[in-house]
Amino acid sequence: MKIDPNCRYTESHDWIRVEGDEAIVGITDYAQNELSDIVYVELAEPGDSFEKGEAYGTVESVKAAADCYLPVGGEVVTMNETLEDSPELVNSDPFGDGWFVRIKIADPADLDGLMDAEAYKAFCEAEGGH
Repeated sequence: MKIDPNCRYTESHDWIRVEGDEAIVGITDYAQNELSDIVYVELAEPGDSFEKGEAYGTVESVKAAADCYLPVGGEVVTMNETLEDSPELVNSDPFGDGWFVRIKIADPADLDGLMDAEAYKAFCEAEGGH
């Protein structure tokens, strides 16, 4: 299981990487592995705003569909349009080319309750992760 040390994590297996007052969001390697082959990704549009923990997208795989939850509140600045034609990037590169949305963070204090890489690794191991 790959974990990016530059990200923060949620218990719903979403990650966020802060870059100034914006952040990039996606699902973790653990999540994509559990879902299996991803065939479709539906994401929020730029300009859409969400509260912390609110669903901003859906991922569909050959096994299941799952909602994606924003780790912090904010406004979508851009979405990864490449995923429309190449959803498999989420499987091959969840922390890189498989990112979902870039957001403008509404309240940086939302980051405080998120797990760092070590805590997330322990959380996944406790769930029976790889």
